[in-house]
Amino acid sequence: MRDVATRTVSIFGATGSVGTSTLDLIRLDRDKYHVVALTAHSNAAALADLAMEFDADIAVISDPEQYDVLKALLAGSNIQAAAGPDQLVAAAALDVDWTMAAIVGCAGLPPTLAALKGGKTVALANKEALVSAGALMMAQAKEAGATLLPVDSEHNAIFQCLQGGRIDQVRKITLTASGGPFRSWSKEQMASVTPEQAVAHPNWDMGAKISVDSATMMNKGLELIEAHHLFPVGLDKIDILVHPQSVIHSMVEYHDCSTLAQLGSPDMRIPIASALAWPERMDTDCTPLDLAKIGRLDFEAPDVDRFPAIKLAREAIEAGGAVPAILNAANEIAVAAFLKGSVQFLEITEIVSRIVDSYSPGEPNDLADIFAIDKETRDRAVAMIEDVKV
Repeated sequence: MRDVATRTVSIFGATGSVGTSTLDLIRLDRDKYHVVALTAHSNAAALADLAMEFDADIAVISDPEQYDVLKALLAGSNIQAAAGPDQLVAAAALDVDWTMAAIVGCAGLPPTLAALKGGKTVALANKEALVSAGALMMAQAKEAGATLLPVDSEHNAIFQCLQGGRIDQVRKITLTASGGPFRSWSKEQMASVTPEQAVAHPNWDMGAKISVDSATMMNKGLELIEAHHLFPVGLDKIDILVHPQSVIHSMVEYHDCSTLAQLGSPDMRIPIASALAWPERMDTDCTPLDLAKIGRLDFEAPDVDRFPAIKLAREAIEAGGAVPAILNAANEIAVAAFLKGSVQFLEITEIVSRIVDSYSPGEPNDLADIFAIDKETRDRAVAMIEDVKV
């Protein structure tokens, strides 16, 4: 019989970087956690291995064509195999204490909303979901009484800095940005950037898409939109500051001009651990911060001329409605095209800007509207990229 003190957890996107980091932390104290559901997009072999290792109740592969593979790999175990988007939502609706929402892109929206409906704790690592449907998600969390814990290092830092304070006491929130690998490059230099250069982040070990977003600083723009939803202080009170060492992850300044900052090594397991153990703390094997070794902390204002993504994101949240969803979808297509070599690095934000300016759908009222806008945006972006290639 399982200990009643054991925390039940589900991890959506278990084979990705956030999912594997979460499972690394669970490995440190297996007795405290029982894994209920694990999901992956198409890597059935990796999902089956993790499900067997953690004795999960159910493993869900979102690609239905991989169902037979997953079922065969789990044959002889007590683990249920399932496949498809509907089964992802069904798994998210299971009664668990804590859910990691780390499915990339808008595909993560339905299961995240289903998890929030349960009224428990959801750790959010899917920034696209909050960018595209922030108002919908926050309303669902409020209605169900769910706790939404941010996992992005910057938003988790803000969350930690707000502990013991009140949101109405905040004078300013500052998101820090590494500046990416091209922080000191001119536009002329960036014109010839290769995908290999763009994915080589100087501080963080991340996937290709988010690494490119960091290089264009769109990642910080999307985080600005997220922060606007998570911490409702007003967009004018949220700033971005370039901090190349990635030691200070964000700061909160209060009305008395006292500023609290959260510091840590650039390791995603640190903010994940904060969310996994919340409201407690847990031991980790992460590298402790050694400020004497680091020696210095540098800061500079972002250059919106060389990195216009920040300005595009701020304008998107000011415009509201469907614009943030359009920005996000257009960026995903443009980044994918860059990684394939179809467009140049500087064309990523140019494509996003042109799509945002040329597409004005009505206000999205529900998830169906958001998916329709997302699809139309992607179709328009693909067509625009084809025109660029010609």
